[in-house]
Amino acid sequence: MSDLPEIPLGKATAYPDQYDAALLFPVPRQLKRDEIGVSHPLPFCGEDQWNGYELSWLNSKGKPVVALAVFRFPCTSEFLVESKSFKLYLNSLNQCRFADTQQVTQLLQRDLSAVVGAPMTVELSGVDEIEPWQVQRLSGICLDEIDLDVEYYQLKAELLMGAADPQQIVDETVHSHLLKSNCLITSQPDWASVWIDYRGAKIDHRALLAYLISFRQHNEFHEQCVERIFTDLMRFCQPERLTVYARYTRRGGLDINPWRSTEKGSAPHWRLSRQ
Repeated sequence: MSDLPEIPLGKATAYPDQYDAALLFPVPRQLKRDEIGVSHPLPFCGEDQWNGYELSWLNSKGKPVVALAVFRFPCTSEFLVESKSFKLYLNSLNQCRFADTQQVTQLLQRDLSAVVGAPMTVELSGVDEIEPWQVQRLSGICLDEIDLDVEYYQLKAELLMGAADPQQIVDETVHSHLLKSNCLITSQPDWASVWIDYRGAKIDHRALLAYLISFRQHNEFHEQCVERIFTDLMRFCQPERLTVYARYTRRGGLDINPWRSTEKGSAPHWRLSRQ
């Protein structure tokens, strides 16, 4: 993206081990929202839930501490945080001493809120606090067993045209593990499971699966893919309510899980087998 010439993603980078909040790189959300016609007020509520699996620091005596983290960023923030800069920032804590976990939590919350331009939350847990981190299945109908002749691997939103049947009004939950897109900067593959819950005219499952597969060679950040899916479904299918939640596989110890909905609330903290 020519709009982000200094972005660290895709460049050779030194990995500092001393705290440096300046490593964090903000990306304006509106850059890509303009492409899909999203303006204020936003047509959705939501957040980006990041899970961190490689977080460590030193206690006051110099002994290493390790933790798991859940970071929640509101979709209303002016910026999202670029993923490689986030990893570099977390690594910069590795040789830093802190009095306790609360001090680390407060530091993370302060720095990350500042870079995205809105209050966000941080939850740290020990590696033996396993209950919230158990692998589970997605609810609803899995679309992946549909026998489908696939033609499009470049994004084609028009596959949803005429996909909604106004003669059938349903409350339905569907999901697919076949969502794949590519990083906007490096073109590295991004793999995800996507969960869609809606009320409204029944959406043809074959058309929906073909549409999701059409992201396969599409280059876009995780958050922007989910907002595109949400807005395309609203434009072509016009559901009364809609939630789109994508659970991406991790890279560099972080996974990104954008949640967009017509309903207010917080994304559930799920973990899938590929995470």
